[in-house]
Amino acid sequence: MEKIVSYPISVIVFVLFFLALIVFHPIQWICLNLFGYQAHKKSVDYLNFVLLRIGHVFGTTYKVKGREALPQGVPIIFASNHQSLYDIILFVWFCRRWHPKFVSKVELGKGIPSVSYNLRHGGSVLIDRKDPKQSLPVIRSLGEYIEKNNRSAVIFPEGTRSKTGKPKEFAATGLKILCKAAPSAYVVPVTINNSWKIVKYGIFPLGLGNRLTFTVHEPIKVSDVPFDELFARTEQAIVGGIKN
Repeated sequence: MEKIVSYPISVIVFVLFFLALIVFHPIQWICLNLFGYQAHKKSVDYLNFVLLRIGHVFGTTYKVKGREALPQGVPIIFASNHQSLYDIILFVWFCRRWHPKFVSKVELGKGIPSVSYNLRHGGSVLIDRKDPKQSLPVIRSLGEYIEKNNRSAVIFPEGTRSKTGKPKEFAATGLKILCKAAPSAYVVPVTINNSWKIVKYGIFPLGLGNRLTFTVHEPIKVSDVPFDELFARTEQAIVGGIKN
């Protein structure tokens, strides 16, 4: 029954999403080219605020935990499980104070209004998963960027989305490169729950009435512990917070 009801609602939501992306694309361009980085960032923040609110149309609600423990004025590396593209929206809005930048696949860097523009011009990096040699220096450049500007990077150690909420095996390479390039950073494990349920039927229709939780765990200072310990603690915190 939920799936049947979801079809007309999903059509409305997709139209609203598309309109938001179309409207904010020229707004981003104007903000960046006439007013600079800060104005562009604000436009991206409010685009994602609008996308979050569109989520209410198909019954999505949000709960954020632990954000008050995040350190200020230092680089941050957010490491999170990955369940749907909605995870990106959660990070952009709920962590906007820390200027989150993403390690994203190169395919998203073109063809998507607003999204592709921001990925190319907002400080995020694009990697080619088919070319590991290309991705390593690109990820390193993101680490150097957040170290210099006291901003944040978001990395999903699973690499690809979990379609059932059950975590996939974590890979250490990307996180290790970021830690080496940003030695004054804190790694912050984040657990996202239930966003996979939005796409449990695939791209269309959408899953209805889900409560998304965004849980920020205790920050770990990169310089305080060996990387192997840091990685193990990060994975344990993320996986330990997942509820199916």
